[in-house]
Amino acid sequence: MSSKAVCLRAIATVVSLVLLPSCTRPPNNEATLDIKLYQTWQLQPGDTISDRRVLGGLGDISIALDGNDVYAPFDGRTQLNKHRCLMFSSPDVPAYLFRFCGLNDPQPRTLKQGDTIGNGDLLQFAALRKQPNGTWAIVEPAKAILESTLKKT
Repeated sequence: MSSKAVCLRAIATVVSLVLLPSCTRPPNNEATLDIKLYQTWQLQPGDTISDRRVLGGLGDISIALDGNDVYAPFDGRTQLNKHRCLMFSSPDVPAYLFRFCGLNDPQPRTLKQGDTIGNGDLLQFAALRKQPNGTWAIVEPAKAILESTLKKT
């Protein structure tokens, strides 16, 4: 191999080592959201039983997505909780949080109404309402909210 070829190979190696880290997703330094529930149950979405992940629990609505998208019902933002579910909050409904479990590659971000939150095969959805003592209670979600998360507006 010529010295020119060796030099070019060395330059290519250095360039790839320098550029490789820029191709990876930057770490998300945002802390996970830890919600204190008013009602407590032993099993929660994200828990593991016999190496199987729990997807839903009491108060969750199970929806077959079949790979389809879920949309933001209002302008708002998503944050991950400790079980890698997305918690959606909006200034339009400040006393409520919406929990989306079962989405593929959940990512926290700011969204406009109708933006895609994510997709998956099975969605476990829960609506939470803030209580006077600062905890959150799981409540029955309005059908209109669920419809707006399943159809792009």
